[in-house]
Amino acid sequence: MRLNKFLAHAGVASRRAADELIATGRVRVNGRVVRAMGVQIDPERDQITVDGKPVHLNRAAFIYLLLNKPAGVITSRKDPEGRRTLYDLIPRRYHHLHPVGRLDFQSEGLVLLTDDGDLTQRLTHPSHRHEKEYWVQVAGQVPDVTLHKLRKGVPLEDGLARARVRYLGKIPPEQRFWIQPDSKHTWMVFILHEGRNRQIRRMCQAVGLRVRRLVRVRIDSIHIGDLKPGQWRLATKRQLKAIRAIKAGGK
Repeated sequence: MRLNKFLAHAGVASRRAADELIATGRVRVNGRVVRAMGVQIDPERDQITVDGKPVHLNRAAFIYLLLNKPAGVITSRKDPEGRRTLYDLIPRRYHHLHPVGRLDFQSEGLVLLTDDGDLTQRLTHPSHRHEKEYWVQVAGQVPDVTLHKLRKGVPLEDGLARARVRYLGKIPPEQRFWIQPDSKHTWMVFILHEGRNRQIRRMCQAVGLRVRRLVRVRIDSIHIGDLKPGQWRLATKRQLKAIRAIKAGGK
């Protein structure tokens, strides 16, 4: 097994983050620092350590926790400014889990936390092109010409940004208790395959729209459902089936 895949399966980090651990000399195989990419190891025979701590494959089932992050919460373990983090919202027994991707401070909605590094790699690496769906409320009305600009692609400082964009029709009943229609403002749907920093906010700013709320409601086939802001739950049987399909390469 490749060393980075082993670290991902053991829940240490995603494969990308595992590569960084290896490159910076924090990983040892049988007592020797390994910096080369693509090293093959035998999980049954080789002794792997990260920062001096032994790493073993977790033979127990992985944990998948869904959280509805409120605005004003950091997607991080600690914040130098003392602001609330994801880990203030979940029990301490789940503090070893890591978030799959991030939501910025003022954004809301679905955050998936897990110890499954392989799933993290699949959902965060742009080559897998897994969809993320966001509901975005912007100030005022949005003319069709502006919608067309967003669909065509918006040039940003880091390149052309694309998304599938449409007006949000009816808000489903299970979300109406925290997402309300407003005749003065417009709800839109953005579906992305990539996750550039603050991409939707920058796209909207580039076409003259002011974002009032930004809510992630779906990661691939995993939907936020009826989770209230600040509420969490472990993945349901249906969501576990969707996760297995994602890991198998399906949708």
